[in-house]
Amino acid sequence: MGLIDMSRHDFTTPDAPATVVRRQYLASASGDLAALRATLADDVEWTEMAGFPLAGTYRTPEGVTANVMERLAEEWADWLVHDDTYVVDGENVVVLARYTATNRATRKPLDVRVAHHFVVRGGLIVRFEQFVDTAKVREAMLD
Repeated sequence: MGLIDMSRHDFTTPDAPATVVRRQYLASASGDLAALRATLADDVEWTEMAGFPLAGTYRTPEGVTANVMERLAEEWADWLVHDDTYVVDGENVVVLARYTATNRATRKPLDVRVAHHFVVRGGLIVRFEQFVDTAKVREAMLD
């Protein structure tokens, strides 16, 4: 198992699991859903944690972007995932990160730590699971 220092990792090996995951984050941050879908396997299983507003498992690249990224953009202003620590063990990549955003309905800010577990095979994300303090997310959604 290896910890990747973001400041020293070049992410240049295109099919390396950490590189694929990093490309997904960059595509998400720039709103490039086509590039994000290109990081996902056709049979991807993307699970948003129980208790999170978008809880559930989504399949297909189009299903993930329509049911997660597009809905987040509708409900939150400036939704960003700040990925800071990568732990890599073969095809498994765990990313420690932070969500920041402002809820459009309440105007309340969100700033919460999160962990993401990815499985990458053949240069594509085949599985994703989110771990987040859902109470903090709900607080930002309540008046």
